[in-house]
Amino acid sequence: MVEVGAGAGTLTRVLAQSAWRVLSFEIDTELSGVLGEIKEEYKNLELCFGDILKMDLRKYVGNKSFKVVANLPYYITTPVIFYFLAMENLQSLTVMVQREVAERFVAKENTSAYGAVTAQLQVYGEPKITRTVSRKLFTPPPNVDSAVVRLDINKKDGVKDYGVLQKLIACAFAMRRKTLVNNLMAGFSMPREKATAILTAANIGETARGETLGIHDFIRLANML
Repeated sequence: MVEVGAGAGTLTRVLAQSAWRVLSFEIDTELSGVLGEIKEEYKNLELCFGDILKMDLRKYVGNKSFKVVANLPYYITTPVIFYFLAMENLQSLTVMVQREVAERFVAKENTSAYGAVTAQLQVYGEPKITRTVSRKLFTPPPNVDSAVVRLDINKKDGVKDYGVLQKLIACAFAMRRKTLVNNLMAGFSMPREKATAILTAANIGETARGETLGIHDFIRLANML
């Protein structure tokens, strides 16, 4: 089990009680004292102080499968999530995020909350909100409620090139008000005729926008690209 954002160790202690090994990351070295006390109590706990985004996690987990639990500042949530998704041996990801962000993570196509992050996450599985967390449970209370999102890794079948798929998703939402034809022209440097022909072959209308495509539409289109 990998924990990101140990804080004062409340969750760390619970994880150490149930997991055979807990690798806990914390950026604030001033918390080394209280976390050190927990480490003395649980020999299956390893502490690492530093910025997870600047560290090579493979040095710690090797090729073994692992799960991630994270309680992060909202502004680094997305970079940390995709840091872990890039690792082949990730089994699941459970994060507590701002409720509005959680709703974007699990949104469906043709809704205002659906965007590039939504589709990119759905490449790896089906993110689900497991519970909501009231702002009143925190001291001091933040201005927003939170939610816990879990993603069990189950990559979609039939993808020829994940790099092309992720590029397509980013391209489709780069200019949200523009049609997919225009975004394909800009993102893949192709003439309108070619972009239109590819959409037609993928059974996608010329006036479609990124938010109208489900993940399987993106996969079909990426494979043609």
